[in-house]
Amino acid sequence: MLSAVLIFVLNSCKKDSANKWDIKIENEFPNVKLTDISKEFYDSTVSLEEFKKQYPWFQGSVTDADYSARRADSAEIKIYKEAIAKIDQQKLKTELSSLFAHIQYYFPDFKTPQVYLFSSDLQMAQDPIFLEPKNNYLFIDITGFMGENNPNYKGMDLYIQKSMNPQNIIPKVSDIIANQLIRPDAKHQKFLDKIVFQGKILTLQDVFLPQEPDYLKLNYTQKQYEWCEANEENIWNFFVENNLVYSDDARLEERFMSKAPFSKFYTAIDNESSPQVGNFEGWQICRKFFKEKPNTTLQDFLKMDAQTIFNEAQYRPKVD
Repeated sequence: MLSAVLIFVLNSCKKDSANKWDIKIENEFPNVKLTDISKEFYDSTVSLEEFKKQYPWFQGSVTDADYSARRADSAEIKIYKEAIAKIDQQKLKTELSSLFAHIQYYFPDFKTPQVYLFSSDLQMAQDPIFLEPKNNYLFIDITGFMGENNPNYKGMDLYIQKSMNPQNIIPKVSDIIANQLIRPDAKHQKFLDKIVFQGKILTLQDVFLPQEPDYLKLNYTQKQYEWCEANEENIWNFFVENNLVYSDDARLEERFMSKAPFSKFYTAIDNESSPQVGNFEGWQICRKFFKEKPNTTLQDFLKMDAQTIFNEAQYRPKVD
């Protein structure tokens, strides 16, 4: 049983960390423009009419009276100033430029988005990044990256706060874009299909962010990633022994793939486990596939169904 054998190995051997996607891009990196919308929003020298004219899509259903009140709200301004101070904008521009260059290398039709920083006054802090494809706008809510245990996050689940640090911005942007580039197959919804799809998303993160630490791509802490590495074989054996691999039980997604403080094996080990272990296993299946089929192009791989990837990967994890 998992409860007997799934043990966190503190001194586990390190795996081969070579990333086949860590290539040198010869083309000039794209120029990224960052626009801090909230800087102007809270600037009393900028009239509301000027602001609305410059950002006509920003208003939505908010009335001018509400906008005026918000612009003068000292508590809201304080949160904005604290949040923006956490962001190294030059570093962010450089990292976004590298990310977009890697995406364009494999997806030539990808166009560099206009990037907007803004403060939602914590209203969007737990889901702080979104793409507006019509105009190719990328929005980043800076209040979502003020650092775990920030006093402003009081009352928010600690497991969510773990990925609310400035270092999580780029992996989250990468994840959002990867999910725009590929879509799950609605006809195939077995557990294997779902975890391999997430493996594809994480493979794209390997491609787009070849030097980014793996744990950040999963919104993990380093310790959570090491736990999965140490227990990869045991997790997979649990899936196999409990006939979960080809199950169509929708509850498995919530147990092993959703954001949560831990995964739900329904054993004594649960509280020690990392969340989203299904995503981790799907990622390892995809990585094993490329070890077995190194000459497969990324585009061909992305078109493959989960069963083909699994069969050709010959995935039988063995932790040394």
